[in-house]
Amino acid sequence: VQLVESGGGSVQAGGSLRLSCEASGIFFSVYTLGWYRQAPGEQREFVAAITNDDLVHYADSVRGRFTISRDNVKDTVYLQMNSLKPEDTAVYYCPADRSPWGIVGGRGGSSWGQGTPVTVSS
Repeated sequence: VQLVESGGGSVQAGGSLRLSCEASGIFFSVYTLGWYRQAPGEQREFVAAITNDDLVHYADSVRGRFTISRDNVKDTVYLQMNSLKPEDTAVYYCPADRSPWGIVGGRGGSSWGQGTPVTVSS
């Protein structure tokens, strides 16, 4: 299993970024995909998840600003991040798992990407 995140970068507060995570080595359409993030000195935390039947879940801190989506043809999951805040600064990771419960429940997935950094300046 390989998960490769991209799209991170530096942006001013109020700006937008779109993260992508391309998967290989899995039957993508049956997997739950998610986004987690880890800020410096903090624990990794749940951001968003999308199940194999397109049910979506969000952390309260990003609901209404972030949108998760998936493309089962491109084997890619996306995270559209709008109205970014300095507290969104973190490395963003993409987990994948056959079961949704770990990702949605905050325990992560069986496979992880290497992460893509996001920096939001005030």
